[in-house]
Amino acid sequence: MHFRFLLYTLVALFALASCKTPEARRPVQQSSGSFIKESAKRNKKLYEKESKRIAEVMAAHPETDYLASESGFWYHYNVKDSLDVPMPEFGDVVTFTYDIRKLDGTVVLSEAETGLQTYKVDQSNQELISGLRDAVKLMKVGEQVTFLFPSYKAFGYYGIDNKLGTNVPIQSTVTLKSIQQTQ
Repeated sequence: MHFRFLLYTLVALFALASCKTPEARRPVQQSSGSFIKESAKRNKKLYEKESKRIAEVMAAHPETDYLASESGFWYHYNVKDSLDVPMPEFGDVVTFTYDIRKLDGTVVLSEAETGLQTYKVDQSNQELISGLRDAVKLMKVGEQVTFLFPSYKAFGYYGIDNKLGTNVPIQSTVTLKSIQQTQ
């Protein structure tokens, strides 16, 4: 009798314990957002360092009139067209040549290696760095412009295999050959 009482009591306790409401499971890994904050700090420091380096390059050439773009890079004209001709706009097809050099002038990719490029402005998935996509929109046919790009406008974290490291600012000389305007 005593055994049955104990058995019934245990069954009742298990039944009561199993009736509690389900608890939400906690994530295995909790994110505090500190990674994003640290990444932003690193990127700001990197940008300041690269901007300082680009400013040193520009200061070394006081005879050259550098302009700042709204997109976060600097440039100067090697050949400038003073005629009132249109610049590329959304959907226009442009052809151009370019090279990639380190800020010290060391050639990374020559104009011969990159070849003649055809690009549909703001509509192409062509693998151009964002700096070049923005740069051609500032040019007229026949102009040759040298651009100084911080790494985030160039090859950024990825670099170029066996040619350019990660987070390296570059310069690029671009010659705009033609603009085929869309209606």
